[in-house]
Amino acid sequence: MNKVTVVPGDGIGPEVVGSACAIIKASGAKVEFEEVMVGLRAEKEFGTALPVSVLESIERNKLALKGPTQTPFGGNYRINIERVKNGKEARGDYPSIAIALRKELQLYVNVRPVKNYPGVPTRYENVDLVIFRENSEDLYVGNERMVDNDTAEAIKRITRGATERTARYGFEYLKKTGRKKMTIGHKANVMKLTDGLFLKAGQDVAKDYPGIVCDSRVIDALCMELVIKPESFDGLLLANLFGDIVSDLAAGLVGGLGVAPGANIGRDCAMFEAVHGSAPDIAGKDIANPMAVILSGVLMLRHIGETTAADRIDAALTKVLAEKKQVTRDLGGTAGTKAFTAAIISKL
Repeated sequence: MNKVTVVPGDGIGPEVVGSACAIIKASGAKVEFEEVMVGLRAEKEFGTALPVSVLESIERNKLALKGPTQTPFGGNYRINIERVKNGKEARGDYPSIAIALRKELQLYVNVRPVKNYPGVPTRYENVDLVIFRENSEDLYVGNERMVDNDTAEAIKRITRGATERTARYGFEYLKKTGRKKMTIGHKANVMKLTDGLFLKAGQDVAKDYPGIVCDSRVIDALCMELVIKPESFDGLLLANLFGDIVSDLAAGLVGGLGVAPGANIGRDCAMFEAVHGSAPDIAGKDIANPMAVILSGVLMLRHIGETTAADRIDAALTKVLAEKKQVTRDLGGTAGTKAFTAAIISKL
């Protein structure tokens, strides 16, 4: 029996995560849930948006299913963490809950499958790719400073080790799932040292996988090709900031963030989460689409070997989407979150 730390999050988080948990239970998967609190509710109750007990729960269970969390824009908002880890005092300072979780749990690769589902409105067909985003370094970690009152700067850091472990995870994933091509996105034509190292390290790992074609694209050209012929891509390997941008762009190819699952994988822990926002304006109204968290739950089940339950959920969801009778408003229907959930469970 696998125990999963459930992180409902803010806004619509409790509703959509509750939906996913109900479906996972109904699927017969051998999992138990341990719920914890982060975000705005945690800040009011515990004085911090990310209590240390949450990190300890995920480290103990090795698995987490997370809803969206709310982060203020701009200003000096930080998540400060002080705890004893491995017998030593550890401190961390992060710009958001998501980054804090990734860094504290050492979740080094973000995995974002992007796939067309029947009944989901989109301009494209036959899109089926997976993005592997390096999660631990690059500009996205927020290593910034004010040089003076009118000048801010950020440090872009790329290391061979971090790039290689992400690339290896990606190539192993492609090999395991029968995919045939990896494309490395970069800006090595201008950032010759940092992105140059990212490109070279990825290409070096590719040599160990002769059955998988490896090519590369300058990041702006890659974005252009993604909106012209997305069906031509299979796997994408990207550094942290480019990966964040391109993964949302790719979600737009198949219907938006509301239908896009995500996973953050580390050596010891894995966290599966919706990548959309907390949408506080519709929270509690029973109209949120839980599909992204449901599919993140499917990724989690596959990760722990519960493939039968994962396949059943994916098939049930696909049937409900194709019928279009009990889907949420953003998918062209009139059903609420609860009715959509019930429809999927009935198909199981």
